[in-house]
Formats: sequence, structure tokens, C-alpha cells
Amino acid sequence: MNNDNGKYSGDFEAVCEPALIRIEATFHPAPGFEYLETVPLGETEPCPTEPMISVQAELKPVAGSIHRFSVEEYHRLTKAGILTTDDKVELLEGWLVQKKSHNPQQDTSLQLMNEILHKDLPQEWCVRIRSAVTFRDSEPEPDVAVVRSDEGTRIYFARHPQANDIGMLTEIADATLLGDRADKGRIYARAGVPIYWIVNLIDQHIEVYEQPSGPTTAPAYAKTTTYRAGDSVPLVLDGVTVATFAVSDLLP
Repeated sequence: MNNDNGKYSGDFEAVCEPALIRIEATFHPAPGFEYLETVPLGETEPCPTEPMISVQAELKPVAGSIHRFSVEEYHRLTKAGILTTDDKVELLEGWLVQKKSHNPQQDTSLQLMNEILHKDLPQEWCVRIRSAVTFRDSEPEPDVAVVRSDEGTRIYFARHPQANDIGMLTEIADATLLGDRADKGRIYARAGVPIYWIVNLIDQHIEVYEQPSGPTTAPAYAKTTTYRAGDSVPLVLDGVTVATFAVSDLLP
């Protein structure tokens, strides 16, 4: 509605099922703009260089409107173009979570892992970098995934790798360390991912998690081993050690 000072204000509720947000906005003429009441026929007026309307808006959650997405709903959002790669989110336990930006140390460590893994990886396995994997209630995008490829990598043209395709997942962590341990660790343990590495850039070591609990009330890994500079970390796939790598070779 219009108020006494010529501004327009009102509440606009996003139309969706259920409503996710309410936008509270105030509209007013841009500074320096004067409305023209009459313009004589045959005369023209220059267009204002500033926008006719400026918007001040605040996004607020609507009570009772928080929604957890299933994996199927998440896929429909991406197929419809509502979510794109520009949105930089991943689905974790039904929530859309923003992915962190990468710093040079993370990118360097990722490149080192990619190069080293490719040298010694058996042919029936392949490396996927920052690509999605699909679980029952999550679709995370780990930094590194070692997945089965004995049927050819084109098997993942129509779907992402699932838990039984995965030999090992890795997250490269600095500011994300607590979340990678707690949240990603819980998600990967629930899904039954057999081996989970955290390349810990803060403490300069590699944490290897084994023996996942599966879908229990408190999913976790039963065994944790820390490999430091001077150690060699084994890569175990299907219970077999297929290669070992110097920790210093995997850290930037």
C-alpha cells in the first residue's frame, strides 16, 4: 500500500509448496528522479540515468516452511534448471548446503592426489574429482572418489556412483575440518563407505577412517589412523592394499 511519504511497502510471499521465504521490501523512487505529471505533445524528455525504482529487501524464513529435500526432489530441481552448477550447493542429509571456496593449498593437494593415484591405481578403479556420489538422503561432492570402473566409466553417464561402487572417498580440509570429521564422517559411515581419508592441511597429516557402522542411530567409523610426515599411507580397496604413498607427497 502507499504511505504518507510516497513510498510503497508490503510483504510478498514466494509462491511454492510449501513457501520457503517471505520477502519484505520497500519501494521508493530513485534519488534525484522527478516524476513528470504532463508532457506536451511533440516534446520529449530524456530518460533518467538512474533506475526509476530501488529495492531494499530482507529475506526471512516463514514459520513452518523449512523443507528437507529427498534425493529425488534434488534431482528434479537440477533437471528443471532451478539449481545449476552456479549455485555451488550439495545435498547433505536432506539440506542444501553451500560448498566452500577452494584455496591454493587445497587445489595443490588435490592435484597431487590426482597425479599420484593415477600412477598406481588398478585398472578396475578410476578417480573422480569433486564429482557427486549418491546416498539415500545425501548427494555430497567429495574432493576425491575412487570408484569401480570394471564396466567402464560410461556406467556413470546416467547416474552418480553409489555406496557399493565406492572404494575410498577423500576430503581435503582446512577451515572445513570439523565438518569433514563430524558431518561428512557421519554421512559416509551411514552409507557404508569403507575407507574415508581426510587430508588435514591444518595439522599436516592424513586421517584414515575405516570400519563404517552403516545406518545406525549414531553412524561413525570404528577405526581411525593418523599418518604423519615420514609415514606411508596405504590405499586399501576391497580389503586389499593396492598401493602406498608417502604422506609428504600428498601434502602441499
